[in-house]
Order: sequence, then structure tokens, then C-alpha cells
Amino acid sequence: MRIGVIGTGRIGTLHANTLSRHREVGSLILTDADPARAQRLAHRLGETAAPGVDEIFRWGVDAVVITTATAAHAELIGRAARSGLPVFCEKPIALDLPGTLQALAEVAAAGTVLQMGFQRRFDAGYAGAREAVRAGRLGRLHTVRALTCDQSPPPAEWLRPSGGLFRDTLIHDFDILRWVTGREVSDVYAAGSDAGPAMFREAGDACTGAALLTLDDGTLATTTATRTNGAGYDVRMELAGERDTVVVGLDDRTPLASTEPTGPPPADKPWTGFLERFAPAYEAELCAFVEVLHGTRANPCDGQEALQALRIAEACEVSRRERRAVAMTEIPTAPESGGG
Repeated sequence: MRIGVIGTGRIGTLHANTLSRHREVGSLILTDADPARAQRLAHRLGETAAPGVDEIFRWGVDAVVITTATAAHAELIGRAARSGLPVFCEKPIALDLPGTLQALAEVAAAGTVLQMGFQRRFDAGYAGAREAVRAGRLGRLHTVRALTCDQSPPPAEWLRPSGGLFRDTLIHDFDILRWVTGREVSDVYAAGSDAGPAMFREAGDACTGAALLTLDDGTLATTTATRTNGAGYDVRMELAGERDTVVVGLDDRTPLASTEPTGPPPADKPWTGFLERFAPAYEAELCAFVEVLHGTRANPCDGQEALQALRIAEACEVSRRERRAVAMTEIPTAPESGGG
């Protein structure tokens, strides 16, 4: 099996390392907007570097892994679909609904596979929470609290292309909320603060955001995120039911300090970022993709799942901008028909 990896930045390098040592993958072709970067990685892994995307498709591969900047995702998904190739793509499909829907239409028309990179679905803690909810151990679920806190802000030039805090960061919380609870979001009320570094105001983004989500069974969920959590990288989810409460992401590296006299001591080595915190999950999702390619596993996270997470993010952006509750019925699930 020969796989093309398009994009050799942080995530692309991680995925290329996983695939290069996978016993079911014969070889890789790597390419990047910076050809020298792809060449260096290919040399280190003993793989082949291609000068550009065209060569990935012309030289012949059995599947494509897309880890480029988000702006290129939809076009590359469509190109792979038209070539009859299965795709693994980092989230999101696109930064807007029209681009997402167009890419999904091309995948559907071609009948190809699109697996999306929501790695939290492969994290042991979230899987355990899902099992607890689905098995009824918590009883009726009434409250969910989720948070994602980056230790330090990204580069200023990265902000605008990222799509903003709700589309780039909290989209993970929106996806995992649906996956763990098995419920859909009915409406949202979101707010954002740009009171941090000036670059967030200049980009029209928020450095801290929060959303109240009502699920279709009446469960209330809150999601919060920030780019400036100096204590460390902190990703957690608490699920409270009438029988019990569980938490994901609470371990000896969680960057929390208790003020209680008998509370646990602060973490000696707090998590510093997502690559470290979710390393096993990132590897597991690529191994799952190989199984999908071999036909031994169903697609664990298709494009429709990514669409639903983006719709929630879009609803939050509308809510933040217009300072009102937004029903999910306001966010389209199909292309809006235009005039003649």
C-alpha cells in the first residue's frame, strides 16, 4: 500500500512517522508547500518526496492523507475523490459551510472514503466516558462541562486562516460532545472575549470563548476555550448524571492547583500541548484509517460528522456576533438553492 501525505508540518510529520512504521503500509510519498521540508522528512524516514501535489496523484497512490493548511482541504478532498482515492483529512473540511458541502458532494458522487481527524474519539478517557454514558452508569445525564485550554497563543499570522476559536479549537469539543453523549445540539448561546493579546482583536477573533449548548434531550452542556492558559495545556470533560459523575482528562499531568489544605499537589510536569497530550490517539486514528483501507473496519468518523461539528461552530459564531441564542435549525445542512 502506497500512501501520499500532503503537508509535512507538525501533524503531517506525526502522521508520516506513524504510517512509515506501520506494517501494512509499503511506502509513502510526501509533499509540502515547502519542498525542502518534505525532502528532509522523507530522507529521515527513508520515504520518497514529491515536488508538489500534482506528482502525488500522477505517480500513483492508494490513499491520501491531507494535513495542509485548512484553506486547501476542500479542494484536495475533491481532487482525491475525482481520482477515486480514499482520504484521511485533518479537521475541518473547510472554514465555511458551502465549501464543506461541496467537498462532501464530491465524495458522495465518487463513492469514496473520507475519514476526518477528530483524534479525541480515539482517546482512552473519552472512550471510557462514552461507555459510561451509553451503559447507563451515570443515570439520566443532566450536565456536561467541556474545556480546551492552550498554554500559549499561536502565531499572529496563523489566526485569520485558522477560522477562529470556535471553528478551530472548540470544534473538537463540539464533535466529542456528540460522540460521547449520542445526542444532537438543539440551540447555542456563545460569547467571546478579546481582552488578551492585541493580535486577537486585530484578527477579529476571541482569545477566550464560552458556549451554552442545549442538547435534544434537555441536557445542558457548557464548552469553554482559551489560548492563554499559562499553567499548561488542559483538556477535560465532566459528565454529571443522576447516579454518578465522571471526568475525562484528570490525571497527574493536569495543570490544576488546589487551594484546599488536603488537595493534591500541582502537577510536576503539566501537559504542554495537543501533540503530547493526544499522541496515542493520533496514532490510533491513523491505524484505524489503514484498517478502513483494508476493509476490516467501518469508517469511524466520516465527513458528515465533521459537517455537524462545523454547524455547531457556525451557530456559535452567529451567536457571538449577534448576541443571541441560535437554534441549529438556522444553520443549513444542504446547499441553499439560488435563483435562475
